[in-house]
Amino acid sequence: MMFWLSFLFLLSIIAINDVVALVVADAKRIPSTLDGPFDPVTVPYDVSLRGNAVDLPDTDPRVRRRVKGFEPEQISVSLSVSYDSVWISWVTGEFQIGNNIKPLNPNAVASLVRYGRSRFPLTHEAIGYSLVYNQLYPFEGLKNYTSGIIHHVRLTGLKPSTLYYYRCGDPSISAMSDIYHFRTLPTSGPRSYPKRIAVVGDLGLTYNTTDTISHLTRNNPDLVILVGDVTYANLYLTNGTGSDCYDCSFPDTPIHETYQPRWDYWGRFMQSLISKTPIMVVEGNHEIEEQAGNQRFVAYSSRFAFPSKESESSSTFYYSFNAGGIHFIMLGAYIAYNKSAEQYKWLERDLAKVDRSMTPWLVAAWHPPWYSSYKAHYKEAECMRVEMEELLYSYGVDIVLNGHVHAYERSNRVYNFTLDPCGPVHITVGDGGNREKMAIEHADETGNCPEASSTYDMYMGGFCAKNFTSGPAAGKFCWDRQPDYSAFRESSFGHGILEVSLCISVSLHAFVQQMKHHSEERDLGPMDMVSEPGLKY
Repeated sequence: MMFWLSFLFLLSIIAINDVVALVVADAKRIPSTLDGPFDPVTVPYDVSLRGNAVDLPDTDPRVRRRVKGFEPEQISVSLSVSYDSVWISWVTGEFQIGNNIKPLNPNAVASLVRYGRSRFPLTHEAIGYSLVYNQLYPFEGLKNYTSGIIHHVRLTGLKPSTLYYYRCGDPSISAMSDIYHFRTLPTSGPRSYPKRIAVVGDLGLTYNTTDTISHLTRNNPDLVILVGDVTYANLYLTNGTGSDCYDCSFPDTPIHETYQPRWDYWGRFMQSLISKTPIMVVEGNHEIEEQAGNQRFVAYSSRFAFPSKESESSSTFYYSFNAGGIHFIMLGAYIAYNKSAEQYKWLERDLAKVDRSMTPWLVAAWHPPWYSSYKAHYKEAECMRVEMEELLYSYGVDIVLNGHVHAYERSNRVYNFTLDPCGPVHITVGDGGNREKMAIEHADETGNCPEASSTYDMYMGGFCAKNFTSGPAAGKFCWDRQPDYSAFRESSFGHGILEVSLCISVSLHAFVQQMKHHSEERDLGPMDMVSEPGLKY
């Protein structure tokens, strides 16, 4: 049991029907993973929870450009590897889309942030770098895109748990932003945690998205984790025509097109939240966005700042950082991850450096889940699991966060599809409100088991998903009932809150999935879980 003495760490994984009220230490004991595994629970699908999954139009005032000239917009904060450094990012100038675009000069506007612990004066100054990216298509009739100037500036030497004010822009041309603020995270330590961490996936920019972000904002998180699929700009043609299903509506396009202005709309809408609350993003399949020269993920890699260099990663697809006593590892499912790949070697090095006396909790996140009982994307990431699961297990990863499947699901502790008290809890929170269809069919229901041929992995060049070799589903590709490793599943959209409250004897981690029509969490069922970080028994 490591070093916990009188400190018990509790893990509550909560969905709208998966909620238990906080209890005082001398009240009824909260159920624990030590009491598990729990019997699988499926919440019947409620069609009203689908909400209004329709994209905001470009005429919506929340996505319109409201600045002039080279004044900053789309302002956001992201973390470096520890509390003492953050990144400030923003966009200046207007994007262009059409056949005769001319990229802006990224050196024409300075990348400067003034900041301090009081609004006046802002006593510190930092200078960063800028870039412009293009989305180009070598096909007649398709429109090309070039972004505004994207700026990234790293602030260093910050104090923990401290409120900072800042302005960004270029003072030489009177193009500075208003004054914004952010609060740094606490220092790492076994009793030092952010109060609340929001977790969301597959967000998009629909009316459902606006509900999700409204609920999320009211929870006042210290950090937002976005586990892939950001804007869904690739559900559009370059002329701005969109669809809930690209391949269904546009089967004959010479390349999978995107409508890059959706990224700008998303940045404008999100600014009110992420200009004050740090956001950490990992790529999803909707960020692939192939273009001329076989380039991919260009918008994703350009628009966000990542602590890649600070965490000794050579890529924007995988990196790590500390959030108080939690060490987060963000992994890439859409680049090479086999044991000879650079990502795997980096992961080995990063895990070996983790000091569990300072960051007792170890949380990993990537886009497609390894443990999902839904028909959609069933066993799609099996090659990644085969390559990486043993390594993560050997270092005692506590929680895995995923998206991709547009539903909510929480696992029992599991390793290699077998219930294991030393395995992590896997949480899929895969529908933040995007316009695609919600996942409602389960692979264990009659007629829903996919063919193994649907699980080809382009990064491994083959098939890894096979029939189960042991347990109740031995010899089959799918279970004929909800799998034992699936503790709770519900088709609904929303977000999660990871809440860490350290008391004399308890620390509660609450993961709350909020849905449309529910502005407050409700106490609906005793499905809490308790865990101790890194515990082996």
